[in-house]
Amino acid sequence: MHGEYKVPGGKLVVVDLEVENGALRDVRVAGDFFLEPDEALEAMNHALDGAPDDTDAAGLAERINGALPKGTVMYGLTPEGVGIAVRRAVAHATDWTDYDWQLIHEGPQSPALHMALDEVLTAEVAAGRRPPTLRVWEWASPAVIIGSFQSVRNEVDPEAAEQHGIQVVRRISGGGAMFVEPGNTITYSLSVPESLVQGLSFQDSYAYLDDWVLEALGDMGIKAWYQPLNDIATEQGKIAGAAQKRLAGPGGGPGAVLHHVTMAYDIDADKMLDVLRIGREKLSDKGTKSAKKRVDPLRRQTGLARETVIKGMIASFRQRYGLTDGAATEEELDRARELMRTKFLSPEWTARVP
Repeated sequence: MHGEYKVPGGKLVVVDLEVENGALRDVRVAGDFFLEPDEALEAMNHALDGAPDDTDAAGLAERINGALPKGTVMYGLTPEGVGIAVRRAVAHATDWTDYDWQLIHEGPQSPALHMALDEVLTAEVAAGRRPPTLRVWEWASPAVIIGSFQSVRNEVDPEAAEQHGIQVVRRISGGGAMFVEPGNTITYSLSVPESLVQGLSFQDSYAYLDDWVLEALGDMGIKAWYQPLNDIATEQGKIAGAAQKRLAGPGGGPGAVLHHVTMAYDIDADKMLDVLRIGREKLSDKGTKSAKKRVDPLRRQTGLARETVIKGMIASFRQRYGLTDGAATEEELDRARELMRTKFLSPEWTARVP
């Protein structure tokens, strides 16, 4: 069995192993990390040998920590990262480069249609009828996108939203509210087979699926990092938030993961605060008293046009994993329009948590 895991902000960890009678055997850890002393590598292999094959990543890391020579130094590597690579090997996880990725970047579409497209395209990936897909959104109108479990009345001031012409729609993933305006937001979705995140905890899957965009931002001079559970941040503050939804495959078989991210390119902070009810409790655990200070747009940090940032992100993804230009099929669009009409524009869905 073979597993790989790139530690976010670190190096690649590769693990080859066998499973015999419910235990790990012949474990071999490798990668482009740095490790001192040399004996630490064999100590890791020995610590993992014989571990029950259902041991979680934390348990495997504990075995490694207990076996490392005193004074061991790791750079680009963590015991937890090795544990995750082992879990991915046992779970037969796939890698980014195992797939032919498709890009969808079309003209502006309504907020509700974007919600429907996310669900339809991810279901198509789960069914094996569509390749893994990176979709970059263009917004036709401003909106507040609330999380699947948020209360409408707690999150949005309806009078202010109506005054500013802002539509409120609910997405299928959890997380917090997104304030978006055309030209001021960069949003993208990844619709990926579940096997790509096999062996990862829910939290680790966020970091894993965000890693490529951190490198893309780095190429543009932005030192950004993943901030648990679902933020991307810089020294100036939060620049993006992610959310996920997992869809089962046909007959309850292996499914797909929707991972979508909204990045603040520019922001009308006064309008945002007028429309959103951002509570003191939510801000208190972020170490700031003002939502204006918490969110720091990419436009100020990069000095680049929005289109240039998007092109840089796409180019980075293409260079790392390959990417073919594509489009939603007419059948997918028809299904999305029907789902938009029956679900995402319906009061029953939008106000399902009043």
